[in-house]
Amino acid sequence: MSLHIPRIPGIDFAAVGKQLGYLEIEHSDNENDAAVIPSPIAVLSGGDGPTVLLIAGTHGDEYEGQILLQELIRTVNPDEVTGRLIILPALNIAAVREGRRVSSVDRVNLNRALPGRADGGPALQIASIVAGELIPMADFVMDIHSGGIASEYVPSAFVYQGPTPELWAEKAAAVAAFNAPYSVVVKPMLKAGSISGAADQAGVPMISTELGGRGTVSLPILNRARTGLRSLLGHWGVLKDAGPPTAEALIQWVELTAQSPVHSTMAGILEPVVELGQKVTAGDLVARVHSVEELERPPKDFFAPIDGVVAIVRHPALVNVGTTVVNIAVDHGTSYEKGNHEPS
Repeated sequence: MSLHIPRIPGIDFAAVGKQLGYLEIEHSDNENDAAVIPSPIAVLSGGDGPTVLLIAGTHGDEYEGQILLQELIRTVNPDEVTGRLIILPALNIAAVREGRRVSSVDRVNLNRALPGRADGGPALQIASIVAGELIPMADFVMDIHSGGIASEYVPSAFVYQGPTPELWAEKAAAVAAFNAPYSVVVKPMLKAGSISGAADQAGVPMISTELGGRGTVSLPILNRARTGLRSLLGHWGVLKDAGPPTAEALIQWVELTAQSPVHSTMAGILEPVVELGQKVTAGDLVARVHSVEELERPPKDFFAPIDGVVAIVRHPALVNVGTTVVNIAVDHGTSYEKGNHEPS
C-alpha cells in the first residue's frame, strides 16, 4: 500500500527507506511563468512506529534548525528509525535563499499563514500542505526557530500552554527530553496561523524552540541543541540509538505575558542596558534610545514593567516608535512533574 501527496511528487510516505524530494510550490511572476519553488523534504522510514514531523527554515534568517535537520538527513539511516521521520529543513525556501524572515516573493510570514490555501501564494501553499497533509500524519511535531536577524532569545524550548492536560503533559515531557536551559511558555493559541496553533488544533503534541538569534549561529547553542534533538527523538520513540539521555539540568520555565514587551516610544539608536537571562525588578532600567539628529535631546530611558528575566533582546540598533526592545518573562512555576496546564 502506498501513500502519496499530489504536491509532493515522488515521495511514498508508506515506503520504507530514505527518500528525498520537494514540495512543489507553484509560482508565476515577471521572470517565471508557471515556475515551481522547490521546498526540500526528506522521509526516513524504518517501518512501524511513530511519525515525527521536523521543521526548520519557517523563517529564512534562523539557522540552527536548518543545520540540525540537514545533519539529521545526512547521518541517520532508515534502519536506525522506528517509524518515520518527515524532515523539512528549509520550509520557506524562498525566504531561506534570501536569509530573511519572510521572502520578497510574497512577503508573507509563513508562521502566521496556516491553514493556508492550496490556490494561494507560495507561503499559503506551503502552509496548506503542512496543516492539511503533514501535521495530520504526525504523532509529534517540532518546529525549530531562532531569533533571526531582529532579536536574540535565551536558548529555549518554546511551547503553547495546554490546550488539554494530556497534550500539556506530552509537551512538558518533550521539553524535559530536549533539555534546553529555558522553556518559554506562552498562552494557548498565541498567534493565529502558527504551526504550533495548527498542531494544537489537530491534537498533535508539538514543541518549538528559540535558539539564540542575531542572524548567525551560536556554536554552544547549536551543540546543546544537537544533543537535545537526538534525546528528544529517542524520547518520542522514533530513533533507536539516540545515545545516552541528556544529562539532567534545571530547566528554567518562564512565561511571556501581555506585560512582557517593552516598546520604544522614540526613534533612534538602541542601547541595551541588560543582558539576556538577567533577572530584573519592575522599574529597573532595561534600555535607552538615543536620538540620531537632535543633538541636544537626552536619551530616553525604558524600564522593566514587571519582575522577571530578560528573555528577548532586540538586535539591530536602529529602532522606531513601537519597536520592541526587550521582553521580560515571568516565572512560570511549571515543571515536568507538576504539569500545570491552566492558562495564566
